[in-house]
Amino acid sequence: MQKFVGYRCSLCGAEYAPDEVTYTCPKDGGNLDVVLDYAALKRRGAADLILKDDPSLWRYLPLLPVGDPGGNATPLRRAGGTPLYAPPRLARSLGLTRLWVKDESPNPTASFKDRASSVVVARAREIGAEVVVTASTGNAGAALAGMAAAVGHKAVIFAPKTAPPAKIAQLRVFGAEVLLVEGNYDAAFDLSIEAAEAFGWYCRNTGYNPFTAEGKKTAAFEIWEQVAAWGNKEFGNGVTSIPSSAHPVTQLPTHPVTPLHIFVSVGDGNIISGLHKGFKDLQALGLLDSIGGMPRIFGVQSVNSAAIANAFEAGTEEIRPVHATTLADSISVDLPRDGVRAVRAARQTGGAYLTVSDEAILEAIPALGRVGIFAEPAGATAYAGLLKAVEEGLIAPEDPVVVINTGSGLKDVKSAMRAAGEAPVIAPTLEAVKRVIGD
Repeated sequence: MQKFVGYRCSLCGAEYAPDEVTYTCPKDGGNLDVVLDYAALKRRGAADLILKDDPSLWRYLPLLPVGDPGGNATPLRRAGGTPLYAPPRLARSLGLTRLWVKDESPNPTASFKDRASSVVVARAREIGAEVVVTASTGNAGAALAGMAAAVGHKAVIFAPKTAPPAKIAQLRVFGAEVLLVEGNYDAAFDLSIEAAEAFGWYCRNTGYNPFTAEGKKTAAFEIWEQVAAWGNKEFGNGVTSIPSSAHPVTQLPTHPVTPLHIFVSVGDGNIISGLHKGFKDLQALGLLDSIGGMPRIFGVQSVNSAAIANAFEAGTEEIRPVHATTLADSISVDLPRDGVRAVRAARQTGGAYLTVSDEAILEAIPALGRVGIFAEPAGATAYAGLLKAVEEGLIAPEDPVVVINTGSGLKDVKSAMRAAGEAPVIAPTLEAVKRVIGD
């Protein structure tokens, strides 16, 4: 079945055949939404839309606009399938009865961006592209480098020279051609597109390549399955996590429940747009009743990189650039390239945007760490946003909440050390130990 039937511009609504365009709308430069044959997919039934024995994002191959990339033993086939934790102490500290954390750090290169890169690399193989290029502050580049290395593709990464050294090291270990740009992410973004056009490379850039959102939407599919799988389990009864493949889709409950409230950090806007796309796909297939309908999506930005939040608060879709200076490098963007769809993700679902200080982001890192989740600053931003939402009364105690940690704290050890503080240095005596920890 030809499930991928074309593209639709998110701005003007123009439609294109799969082979008619590659990146953005030729008329107005708008981001393109991938269009699937939902009527045909719906006729297949829910049980045939999931590959039940696959624990990765490729579990949802029938709902993706690419074919099976093969190579079951490679990282390309191991992206996704991340756990959903229910930390009861964290929930109690916020006065919530149902709180989950979707932890993306177990991905092959330790971030959410593996989802997009695995699908983009699969697309590159389908169209015969030998070189894939992207701009990145680190995570997207690492994801592309790792996925490309897994199948023998060449990856070229443009990164701002200020990107964390641990992330740059990861790019180089995977064998990517890394070019550090004198400037910020936006300068790297523009240069990567120029290079792609000049050398005929396939460009992975988020907010530019429509297949990135298709990879990221798979997290929505996993949340849908995992929350439904949780069912009537009591929080704090020893059940702490649900894997993505824990629940057979043929047994999804049909009783109505309160819609989810999902918190995710936002930089260029592509992750939140991808999540929204995933839930819209499920809605088009009539599969959202098991989690109470369309979730409310809350985007969280640093006050030092808040272009999308500013547009949301102004009631507009006009994204005006800012001078981004946040320490959360993964979401530090002057001009978000997927801003319009990111605004809509919150507005169309009854969600909202929140802004938090960099100090609040740093405080959120050890807060998650104390329940066993090590988040980089961008990942901790989502939890900082939930804290603010609870304080402002946007979230009620009974509301079911999912917070997404988008990347491992090992991505930015400098910020982790700053958040945790320094450990005391003591003499090698029991007396010294007692002076620090007490009797």
